[in-house]
Amino acid sequence: MSKVLILVYNCFILAFDLTRMSEEKNTKTTDVFAPEFIKKMEDILSTEKAKLEKELLQFSKNNSDASNGAESGFPNYGDEEDDNVREVADYAVNKTLQISLEKKLRDVVSSLNRIKENTYGICKYTGKPIEEKRLLARPTSSSSVNAKKVLTHEA
Repeated sequence: MSKVLILVYNCFILAFDLTRMSEEKNTKTTDVFAPEFIKKMEDILSTEKAKLEKELLQFSKNNSDASNGAESGFPNYGDEEDDNVREVADYAVNKTLQISLEKKLRDVVSSLNRIKENTYGICKYTGKPIEEKRLLARPTSSSSVNAKKVLTHEA
């Protein structure tokens, strides 16, 4: 029973913190960051987008039946048992890599969209600016360090 109460209490505190943090969400990118900084981040993100798209093409083939337009190709090394085992292993590795690259690409595209919407660099939880050094280290960040700490119970 006490574990349930502690869990309920922690959920209440988390909800309270996030509610309190989200009270001011009207800050715009242009209110906080210099145009040169935003241009630099847009260039970094555009370069990363091109790189990710190129990497995805290296092991994917176009498939109009796939929901995202690309699907990992299943390798064909031959008909021997060893060949089949290697085919399955390579496919599993390629599929995992493809999923990871697609997630990164979604994050980059989302960040580029936030630049267009004038909300890039603004924490989605607090509405406050994300530190420039965090954005330089992780250009796809959509939350501040403080908000991330609250969400992961580190604060």
